[in-house]
Amino acid sequence: MNANNHGSDPRVPARDVCVVRYLLDRWAAERGEMTYVIFDAVRRYSYREMRERVIGVAVGLARLGVQQGDHVLAWQPTSPEMLTTYYAINYLGAVFVPINTAYRGRLLEHVIENSDAKLAVVHASLVERLSGIALSRLERLVVTGAPVHGETPLSAPLPVTPFGELTGTEAELPALLRPIEPWHTQSVIYTSGTTGPSKGVLSSYLHMYTNPGPEAWPFLTGADRFLVNSPMFHIGGMGLPFAMLARGGSIVLPERFSTDNFWPTVKEHGVTAIFLLGVMATFLSKADPSPEDTAHSVRICFIVPLIEGAQEFSRRFGVNVYTIFNMTEISSPIVSAPNPGVRGTCGKVRAGVDVRLVDENDCEVPMGSVGEMLVRTDRPWAMSHGYLKEPQATARAWRNGWFHTGDAFRTDADGNFFFVDRMKDSIRRRGENISSFEVEAEVLAHADVRECAALGVPSELGEDEVMIVVAPAPGHTVDPVALIQFLTTRLAYFMVPRYVRTLVDLPKTPSAKVLKAQLRGEGVTTDTWDRDKAGIVIRRDRL
Repeated sequence: MNANNHGSDPRVPARDVCVVRYLLDRWAAERGEMTYVIFDAVRRYSYREMRERVIGVAVGLARLGVQQGDHVLAWQPTSPEMLTTYYAINYLGAVFVPINTAYRGRLLEHVIENSDAKLAVVHASLVERLSGIALSRLERLVVTGAPVHGETPLSAPLPVTPFGELTGTEAELPALLRPIEPWHTQSVIYTSGTTGPSKGVLSSYLHMYTNPGPEAWPFLTGADRFLVNSPMFHIGGMGLPFAMLARGGSIVLPERFSTDNFWPTVKEHGVTAIFLLGVMATFLSKADPSPEDTAHSVRICFIVPLIEGAQEFSRRFGVNVYTIFNMTEISSPIVSAPNPGVRGTCGKVRAGVDVRLVDENDCEVPMGSVGEMLVRTDRPWAMSHGYLKEPQATARAWRNGWFHTGDAFRTDADGNFFFVDRMKDSIRRRGENISSFEVEAEVLAHADVRECAALGVPSELGEDEVMIVVAPAPGHTVDPVALIQFLTTRLAYFMVPRYVRTLVDLPKTPSAKVLKAQLRGEGVTTDTWDRDKAGIVIRRDRL
């Protein structure tokens, strides 16, 4: 079977339309000297150079034992090495498993164990976090960012290969490669847990293709250049490079989002499409207006969630604003028209997707009533095919043949969808999904804490702030400053709570479950300690 033949099902595109290996081969042949990725003012790769670098790293990984179907961890900041690692893993037919660079401690240990990976490509500044945790099946590290040799100074030393030694030629490939199909697993992306640890979302190539594909985003073309702000361990940060690779377009891939450098970067590199979290759009809107606000080439701007002043943003910056509802497991089922005029909308159901809003028994609720969103697609493999090593969680999510998002919505008579609340206990802070379970586990590790509830409370910047409500252990008192210092060494920076409230006992149901809804309703009370007001600033690690 060649790359352009997948039988008679028109819903399944050919390999060279949706599979990384064949896309790189195709565009290197057809658009070899065209720029695919710009990292900064100096570094950029054409399609030909991108493919050559990917093949070199793929051959090097194969020499270290990576085979088709293997899970390979990638724990790095956004960089040329991270993008090359991503595509090289997939070029071999192996599975790309990115890790949030803020992870440490038990969160990191869980992902390593759950992934079943034997090899990890890790930035040198992160290696020390592997000390003191179980490394499960890990047998080797490939280290980027510094010339590290020999073995790592870990409790269980691992051999190390410098990333620069992953080299090879196309002539060495044929014996390594077997066909890759659109339904093969392309990645495992860890998303926050709610009733347990983070789950690994299994995504096929066809899922990754469909997510921002032409059916979902028909207004995006191969002539566009997309500025990718999200880190590559998130679906946005890895999905957008894939979206433009599938279209034969180009991307700009800075290390991180910066309000000050945003428009200069856009203008310098001729960006035509941008994706902004609501908080990013708010930051940009608060800058003083300038005659230069429309002096750029951007025509498409996603804002998720849609901010209150979206239409003013569109007029001020001269862009068409779109919004969507999406999550790692699905494929953009709700997409808006340009510059939606309906306040708070997420858009309408796109072609190829069925959506229902239901009650706790999966029975549809009347129009205007609040219900959980369920989703399914016409195309096979266009959504996640489960959670890694979590059959019960997969069955719960897919019960009755529909994927249960866990999010509450309502609709209006015109078919607009409006997000109401999370039916689960995840928290979303500045673009990061946070597991309340994982925050609570670390808080409960403190000797002064008997019980804890973590919840999201509204932020003045949009989305949530993290609040914990704690009850002290017998004979103890909870010092918020000491507790925050304790958590800073155990949690990702974005998970460290802003608010700490202390109660003698947490309110509970008759079955002894904590009444989080009551605590959310009470919100930030007068007796709640505020980390910001205390002047304690938690910054991200600079890698």
